[in-house]
Amino acid sequence: MLFGLVDRITSAPTLKASLDRSVERSRGIADRVAKAAVPGARFSLPGQDAPPVDASPVDVEAEMVSLADEQLRFLATSRLLEKTYNSLRTAIKGGGGNG
Repeated sequence: MLFGLVDRITSAPTLKASLDRSVERSRGIADRVAKAAVPGARFSLPGQDAPPVDASPVDVEAEMVSLADEQLRFLATSRLLEKTYNSLRTAIKGGGGNG
């Protein structure tokens, strides 16, 4: 019951979903960079079949910029989620500024 309340009064579910999407994008970037680093290799993510060989060239520099951008987004989102949980913790404890 408390978990349903948390989902309704905070942005935690949206932030958690955003973190999950960020992880998937980072894995995709890493997969493309790995394929570019080892020509002809057929890597696959866990739980997936090996993809067909893709003959299109990979711009490693652009992929690394995308990875850096994704890391910044992940960090910002994780900090927002941390603040959301801290606010909720403070509200539950009743810490309205005892001073």
